[in-house]
Amino acid sequence: MDIVVNEELKAYIDPLTSEECEALERSILAEGCRDALVLWGDVLVDGHNRYGICRKHGLPFQTVQNTRFQSIEDVHLWMIDQHLGRRSISDFQRGVLALRKREIVAERRARIAAAPAEPAAQVPDVSTGRADTSAPFDTREALAKAARLSSNQVVLIEKIQKQAAPELVAAVKAGTISINAAAAVATLPADEQVAAATAGKDELKQAAKRVREAKRKPRSESAESEETLESLQQRVAALTAENAALRQQVAGLEELLQRAGSTQEIADLSAPF
Repeated sequence: MDIVVNEELKAYIDPLTSEECEALERSILAEGCRDALVLWGDVLVDGHNRYGICRKHGLPFQTVQNTRFQSIEDVHLWMIDQHLGRRSISDFQRGVLALRKREIVAERRARIAAAPAEPAAQVPDVSTGRADTSAPFDTREALAKAARLSSNQVVLIEKIQKQAAPELVAAVKAGTISINAAAAVATLPADEQVAAATAGKDELKQAAKRVREAKRKPRSESAESEETLESLQQRVAALTAENAALRQQVAGLEELLQRAGSTQEIADLSAPF
């Protein structure tokens, strides 16, 4: 049969690096294509690199049909689960795949909820063929568990996806910059991100450092302001107390003056004419 290569499916998962492709090619040349290519009808779902290498060298290969696929979403979910289970992909790639799965599952559940004619319908688990009764990917913890990451890493990866320029994303995928540092650089304007990514690893580190220092500075100024406010409040309280004491002293003096005035009047009255 003629195998159809769907370019969208081929690009759905990040491609292997040149080093990984060379290692795979050496393995296939030495041992043959041991794993069967997965097809959906005549469409190639899994094994694009193996298929390309086998065709290049005229090597035989096996194929297997996955009859549980009912839609392109099923294919996408299966591809994501296959790659999430592999150790060779990076933390960033696992986070991106988990976020994709969340979107697919959420959209599918929304469609099911909007279809009252089929209240018993459930999201199919394309890996087993059974209905998926697991909790949806609507929490940070569920995403982190699926991607084998921390909740904080998931948040940072989602931030990079939403805010990072393509050049910065490429740097993360290449391992030029860490997820944590990339999330910091992603808060900069797009042109600054591109400039830092183009300049290379050292400039990316410096850019991340500048962002972190800028975030710490307002906190320092805020603490100083709080300290100044507290000092002013203490000064006001002291002045208020001092003012009250002075008022008491003034009141006492006025009373003494009044008494002195009364005594003088009495003395004047009792004096002989």
